[in-house]
This record gives sequence, structure tokens and C-alpha cells, in this order.
Amino acid sequence: MESRFICNMMKRLFFIVTIVTMLLTACSDNDSFTTDRSQRLSFSQDTVRLDTLFSEVPSVTYTFWVHNHASDGLRISQVRLEKGNQTGFRVNVDGTFLNPVAQDLEVRKDDSLRVFVEITAYETKTVVPQLVEDNLLFTLESGVVQKVNLRTFSWDAEKVTDLVIDEDMTIVSEKPLVVYGDGITVAPEATLTLRNTSLFFHNNAQLKVEGRLIVEDCILRGDRLDHMFDYLPYDRVSGQWPGIEIAKGAEGCWMTDTEVRNAWDGITADSTQVVFENCVIHNNRGYGLWARNSQVALDYCQLSNSEAHCLALLGCDAVVNHCTLAQFYPFALSGKALFFSSDSNPLLLTCSNTLITGYEEDVFEGFQRDGETIDYHFSNCLIRTKEVKDEEAFENIIWETPNDEVQGKQHFLVFDDKKYIYDFSIIPESPAYEPRIGRMFVSMTTEETKQ
Repeated sequence: MESRFICNMMKRLFFIVTIVTMLLTACSDNDSFTTDRSQRLSFSQDTVRLDTLFSEVPSVTYTFWVHNHASDGLRISQVRLEKGNQTGFRVNVDGTFLNPVAQDLEVRKDDSLRVFVEITAYETKTVVPQLVEDNLLFTLESGVVQKVNLRTFSWDAEKVTDLVIDEDMTIVSEKPLVVYGDGITVAPEATLTLRNTSLFFHNNAQLKVEGRLIVEDCILRGDRLDHMFDYLPYDRVSGQWPGIEIAKGAEGCWMTDTEVRNAWDGITADSTQVVFENCVIHNNRGYGLWARNSQVALDYCQLSNSEAHCLALLGCDAVVNHCTLAQFYPFALSGKALFFSSDSNPLLLTCSNTLITGYEEDVFEGFQRDGETIDYHFSNCLIRTKEVKDEEAFENIIWETPNDEVQGKQHFLVFDDKKYIYDFSIIPESPAYEPRIGRMFVSMTTEETKQ
């Protein structure tokens, strides 16, 4: 009995000694650090490329990893930016901010540290984006210095917040205009002229017109220059800003050679006048152009990829000529390329030389309210809908179906619905090419031409 007890105790003691030895050995391995100069850190990225940003506007946070694949632990004596505070970079190494350095960090064998990088770049005093870069230096206990390059492009911009235009004003700027707060409001009786300017609107900033708006050769879009994913910049994502509102009773809006993109509703107009020539309204989370009880003239325009209708005309007096209405909104089920109806006013619509197509079998819809007038005429158009037997209202029409040899997205020069890259220039193989139905056409000798 006693010998059995002693035997069991010896087994337990042996087991305990074995476990303790293993633990001590493991601790010894993990706590072993080397100053061998051949043992070095490895990085998930040798160069951290931040997206282009506006000067004096904080970036989003970027990260990378510091790994230790050496045979022993490594001590980092110091981490610092080579240029100190001269570039605007901010760095946090595994919870420790560089102020201006981080010291005495340890990376055990097979362990890692996470590094966070941000920047608020200084003004560059130029009108084009400028390279801003620095090196993040890691000095090991062995004296070895390793580096990770940090780089971005900084773009000087003019910034406005809650701007109210209460008298006639013209804005011409080589620098981009970044709009914050509630955006820009054009008061009644005032005229705002935007010329040769790129306007970048923050997420709640809109352009509201209660007076008169004239836009010539401009781009209006959201202000995010970074990426949602590596392959997808925010500039290809809809709903980045509220859009343009032409308020009820405003004198109106005149646009030429201008692009409006990535808004909620690109442009809304109520009981006013809108005249657009050679304009693009693209990739909006609501409507492209929504107009009610308004006079509308569209000439050589592209309205494309809207979650609601690309072009919605309610009780308008509208003329649409040589336009491309392309409904290929990629993020959700979408509305029509063209929707028109009567409202409190009759609808009068003349549409000529216009390409109307999209994903769905039918991207064209007209609606007449009881007791209200609707009068329309389409000529020399390509329309993706069921053929309408009305020779007076539809003259010389190409009726498109999904079974056609060239149809839908096949009309266009570039159509990448994975990366959301589009060029709606019409290619020679399209049945719309020879009769010049649409807005832009690929030339046999040059990249594209309007006529």
C-alpha cells in the first residue's frame, strides 16, 4: 500500500517536473533576444502609399505590420521619422505614438507589431499635387537601421464653408474648391458663375440655387480622394454628396462642358429652367436629373448609372437631342433610363437622335395621369423597350432587345462593371454609330468625337 502511494507520488512529481521544464524552456525561448546584425525585421510593406489628399486636411488611417521571423527576439531601440515633423506624417507603433520617437520596443520571435500612419500635409504653394514622402526608421539593438518609405501626394485647395452668394459672383480657380458645411447657396436675385473649376463637396454639402447658376467647364463631385478598396476609389462610389438643387421658382441653371457625378441626386429642378449642353451626369444614388414643371433642354448630354431614373421628366416642356441615356447602375436594382409623365402641368417632350439603353429589358417608361395632357415625339432614336406601334409619336426608331447582336453595354468603348470604369463613347459596331444616335462616337482615326 505504502509502495503504491510512493509510486503514484513519483509519477505525479515526474509529470509536474516535466510540465515546469517545458514551460521554462518555452519562456526561455520567447525571452531570448539577439543582437546578431544578420537578424532583422520584415515588413508587410516596404512602401506605404497613401492616397492623394488635400493639404491641411487629415487623411484616413493606414496600417502595416512589423514581423519578426528571426530565430530570436529583437529589440528596437528607436523608431523615428527621418524628417521629423517636417512632412506632417503621424505614426503610432503598437499603441506608442512617435513624440518625436518611440523607444525600447520588443518583438519576440514569431511575433509582430502593428503600425498606424496618418498625415495632415502642409500647403505646397502649387496648383498641381506634389509628392510628400518620409522614411520611418527602425533602429535595432544591434545598430542595424531598417526603413519603410511613406509617401502621398498633397493637393492645395481653396476651402469654403456655408457660402451664401447674395450678389453676382464669378468663381474661376486653378486650385480645386473643397466645400464644407451646408455647402453653397445662391440667393434669389443673385447669379453664381462657375468657370474652369473643380468643386469637391463634403458629405453633407450641396449646391442649392434659389437664383441663377451658370456653370462652364467644371467638375462637381465628392471630396474623398481615397479608396474604399484597393481597386475602388470613392470617386466611383455613388452617394458621396447631396448634389445640386435648383429650388422651386429659381431663375434656372445653364451648364456647358460640365460633369456632375457620385451624388445622391445629381440635379433636381422644380418649376424652373435647366439648359445643359455637352454635360455628363453620372453614377448617382438617386436620380441623375429629376425635373418637375420645368423647361428642360439637353443637347449632347450623357445621363448614366443612377439608382432611380437617369432622366425623370414630370410635367415638363423638354427637348432632348443627341443624348446618351444609359442605365447600368451597378450597386442595386435601378430605375429607368428615361421616365416621363404629366404632373400638375402637361408634359411636352421632343426627343431626337438619342440612345436609350441599359441592363433591363425595358428601360423606357411614360405615364399619363387621368385628365392630364401628355404629348411626346421621338425621332431617329435607339430605344430599349417593346416596340410601340405609333408612327406619329415614334419616327425612324431602332427598337433594341436583349437578343440583338449588339445591344446594351456592347454599344460602348469601355464597360468594366467590376471596377466601375466606363466610357460611353459609341463604337463603330453599334447600330447607333452610322445614324449618329447618341452623344459621343469613337472615330476611326482619333479616340472620340462629338459629331
